[in-house]
Amino acid sequence: ADFFVAQLATPAAEPGRTFLGTRGFDAAAASQFGIGFAPKSYDALSSHLKTLGFTEEEMLAAGLIGEGDRGAYDRFRGRLVWPIRDTTGQTLGFGARKLLDDDQGPKYLNTPETPVYRKSQVLYGLDLARRDISRTKRVVVVEGYTDVMACHLAGITTAVATCGTAFGVDHIKVIRRVLGDVDNSDSHGLGEVIFTFDPDEAGQKAASRAFGEEQRFAAQTYVAVAPDGLDPCDLRLAKGDDALRRLVDERKPMFEFMIRRVLAAFDLETVEGRVGALRAAAPVVAGIRDSALHTGYIRNLAGWVGVDPKEVVGAVASASRAKPSQQPTGRPDRGDSRWSDDPQDASGEGGEGPNVKPGPSITELPTDPVTRLERDALMAVLQYPDAVGPELGQRIGGVAFTNTTLAVVRDGIAASMDAFTQPNWADRVAEEVPSGFSTIVSQLVVAPIPDKAGRELSIYCRGVVASLIGRDLLAKKAELLGRLQRTDSSAEPDRYRELQRELMGIEAERRALIGD
Repeated sequence: ADFFVAQLATPAAEPGRTFLGTRGFDAAAASQFGIGFAPKSYDALSSHLKTLGFTEEEMLAAGLIGEGDRGAYDRFRGRLVWPIRDTTGQTLGFGARKLLDDDQGPKYLNTPETPVYRKSQVLYGLDLARRDISRTKRVVVVEGYTDVMACHLAGITTAVATCGTAFGVDHIKVIRRVLGDVDNSDSHGLGEVIFTFDPDEAGQKAASRAFGEEQRFAAQTYVAVAPDGLDPCDLRLAKGDDALRRLVDERKPMFEFMIRRVLAAFDLETVEGRVGALRAAAPVVAGIRDSALHTGYIRNLAGWVGVDPKEVVGAVASASRAKPSQQPTGRPDRGDSRWSDDPQDASGEGGEGPNVKPGPSITELPTDPVTRLERDALMAVLQYPDAVGPELGQRIGGVAFTNTTLAVVRDGIAASMDAFTQPNWADRVAEEVPSGFSTIVSQLVVAPIPDKAGRELSIYCRGVVASLIGRDLLAKKAELLGRLQRTDSSAEPDRYRELQRELMGIEAERRALIGD
């Protein structure tokens, strides 16, 4: 290590000093972190170490030299070198960055596995961060040597980084030991582990790996990612130390980060997007073992997606029960005859022609309260259009139905409004629905409704239809509230105000309906 440090002051190390300068590091910073330079020579280091009495076997075992057809050679040549130390300050290995255009090696080259250097068990900067990690119960995990330097120089003295490998289980053991991360009733959740990730594909993979190991910590885990996608070193260089400190202070909980990352892949302005987002995010919430966090993220996910919390509870429960191969795909199984490519699959036994399935029946409808309300409202509109009135009858065509069979009947009603209150009203609706659905229309026309007459019948019919419309307005209100929560009022003030106006309009419409 001393050899490399001394070489940084030589004329040959000018590319290394220039690199450090462009990254915002001066000579004092280089000295603080023990940075050095490996000369562009095949034997500069090995020759120096031989004068100190070290053998080639010892240098080879330490990972300082390699062996080729022409004999031994220095492993690090023409590179900027960082020492990687243990918690006591003893150097275990090195990380070296390429500086010269004619260097055909990787951008970063690390010491190979040796008896003392195991990259899965070491963290760069831990020797400098250990005391403050133990004192503050906080550790910041970054992705590179220069990121560690930037953090420490900005006052974030608990930053560490992995050394040429992914963050893994052994790293967690090291951090937990230094952090004092013990899972018991007295200390659970007191510590903080904050990850920073680059916005590129490698950074996103690192985020997924870290999330996979998150629950190995008793401490709370967080993620800090700059909005403009800068890594800590670039952020400090572009915006200063304060910006880097704010990045860490404005960290997001790991679960929130991962859920929002999943949601970002979907268009939450569409029903299909919200359904897909809920299905994709539900397994993340299902994996939260802490019961309080589990309940809290169910509420949060409902707000972020813009759906009823009960829907999230159901989706999370399904995700908990499902194996990976059984996750819903949102499309029929290929074994379903409707997806068959073989025309014979659609024929009946003996090949006597198509096996036509009878249309849906009212007796096959689910008996849950939501479906019953949709059914009863359609019965009122079909049987007593005069009592319902054309205004409510027209509005039912725009209501979102949960039952797909009844939604077909709703569409038939909407297409037949020119015959509303006429003697052939129900017949017109039956003509407008697809073949096979006329049966359920006929059943809805004759199905019994509460035995009422006169004004009581009118009140019932208008009331059940108004209840269905009111339910739809509440769903639209929840959707708008979700969109409002997802909109940054400072970044998009016009859109935020527009959503507020829409919410006020929905609420006014709902109140008018109740008072009708």
